[in-house]
Amino acid sequence: MTRKPGTQWALILGASSGFGAAAARELSRHGYNILGVHLDRQATMPGVQKLIREIEANGRQTVFYNENAADEHKRHKIIDDFVERFHREGRAEVKVLMHSLAFGTLRPLVGRNEGEMIKKTQLEMTLDVMANSLVYWTQDMVRRDLLGRGSRIFAMTSDGANLNLPFYGAVSAAKAALESYIRQLAIELGPRGINCNAILAGVTETPALAKIPGARNMLYAAVAKNPFARATTPEDVAQAMIALLQPGTEFINGNTIGVDGGESKISYVGQKSPWQYADLNLLNESSWDPTDVS
Repeated sequence: MTRKPGTQWALILGASSGFGAAAARELSRHGYNILGVHLDRQATMPGVQKLIREIEANGRQTVFYNENAADEHKRHKIIDDFVERFHREGRAEVKVLMHSLAFGTLRPLVGRNEGEMIKKTQLEMTLDVMANSLVYWTQDMVRRDLLGRGSRIFAMTSDGANLNLPFYGAVSAAKAALESYIRQLAIELGPRGINCNAILAGVTETPALAKIPGARNMLYAAVAKNPFARATTPEDVAQAMIALLQPGTEFINGNTIGVDGGESKISYVGQKSPWQYADLNLLNESSWDPTDVS
């Protein structure tokens, strides 16, 4: 049998909305076929079908699996099916593995009473879905020779790896673990020519954010302090990924890369320039002169 030329695939875990959907669109515009894993109910499936049509309109192949990406048996089934359909004849290569799974329990670790406390199963599920699954998918993709020299792994993280909210303890732990896994994978996969980075997005309006208590206030604060005077979008992240896929970026490896317009570098009160406060008496009392640029 004559071998077909190799094709480029991107595997996106959490492909149906938010960061994953934006990445699927942008990657398909740049020549990548999309292998998407998502978990959607019937009510949100029209959005998934629309995304598939958009990818196919870019002339790319799409294979979407509506399955739980954290389920070991489902993971094996998806990879087996992909290998059977595409890898044997076409020598398909997965050049991008994006981990964008956002499914966890938002409860206090301790709370005011036992009923409010997060349960063992909820804590373990959050860590397994939002962190450990990256390791398991990577292991299986390497075993099956689907990831190789030139492949890139991206994992979506957030300031939650270092900051906390009242209900965010389990998710915060998962994000910290995810960043740690990326650093370790960068060491172990570097000799294979595979590099790994975490993408730290600013506060972004996505279905996952909407589930966090106080999400609307988080967006208001993000816009108020962002130097670009807007929130981060999924498209910002997708375009950053494309930049990191360009030749010559191989040594950008093992990092947590901020894509937030500088939002995380601005203090919580939101000042972007001292000129905003030129009319405050506080400046008159200060020894610092905003007009002195020497």
